[in-house]
Amino acid sequence: MTSDASARPPTIDHGWPRHLISGLYRRPRLQLGLLLSAPMLWLVVAYLGSLALMFVAAFWRLDAFSGKIDRSALSVANFVEILTTPVYRDVALRTTLMAAVVTVADAVIAFPVAYFMARVASPRARGFLIVSITLPLWSGYLVKVYSWRLMLLPHGFLDSLLAPLGLSGPGLGDIAVWLVFTYLWLPYMVLPIYAGLEQIPHSLLEASSDLGARAAMTFRRVIVPLAIPAVVAGSIFTFSLTLGDYIVPGLVGTGTQFIGTIVYNNVGIAGDLPLAAAYSLAPVAVMVVYLLIARRAGAFQSL
Repeated sequence: MTSDASARPPTIDHGWPRHLISGLYRRPRLQLGLLLSAPMLWLVVAYLGSLALMFVAAFWRLDAFSGKIDRSALSVANFVEILTTPVYRDVALRTTLMAAVVTVADAVIAFPVAYFMARVASPRARGFLIVSITLPLWSGYLVKVYSWRLMLLPHGFLDSLLAPLGLSGPGLGDIAVWLVFTYLWLPYMVLPIYAGLEQIPHSLLEASSDLGARAAMTFRRVIVPLAIPAVVAGSIFTFSLTLGDYIVPGLVGTGTQFIGTIVYNNVGIAGDLPLAAAYSLAPVAVMVVYLLIARRAGAFQSL
């Protein structure tokens, strides 16, 4: 007959996994570091690494005789060519202006929509609007651009729709590029503004009303200043996405050059990778300046 001690099941010593879990539990910063290690490694390798390679490639030269890239000696000739050639400066200014116009248009359209969602709409209507705004993001990028091209073509859908009014659509061109960009990036402006407006405490609005301010003054003096960081945060998406796009100008434009199209042509057609890499740094430089301005505007600070 066995004793109770021999009949009791043996105790399992979990060993190092248990000590590891208990050690991680007492060190929340170590937990955060381990959780972020994989995405940060991917960011460093895929994003920052590619930027570093592009920066190095900008100092290479294309041998005009052999058509091969000369990596033996670094040179600033590509940057000199970009700065001294008027067409490159004009294209950079045109692209920056287009990005600014698209950003302003998206902000003007998105603000009342986001305000209605955050302050006026019922919960059911708010959910419907959020789905409606994000729904275009579920479809393919090229599908949306080609759909707009079909609508904007001469004698297309838009012309037939405006014909009874004696009007016609803008056709293909710079206005069409602006319309398509504004449509494509609008959700990226609406959602940050909606999130910013939703975080404004109701107590501030009630205090403004108690002090005698009308609705228009409360909107102008309280809501708009508090929503500016959210607007700037949304503009980062619309501005940067417009700077680097080359598909929309190629499909709904009429040959107008943008930064993205010149980079694409130098890589895919001319084969001048060093010049394309050097010119690709132009939108990077513009975005660095824009991010510094956005930081001063408080886009990276919570309400």
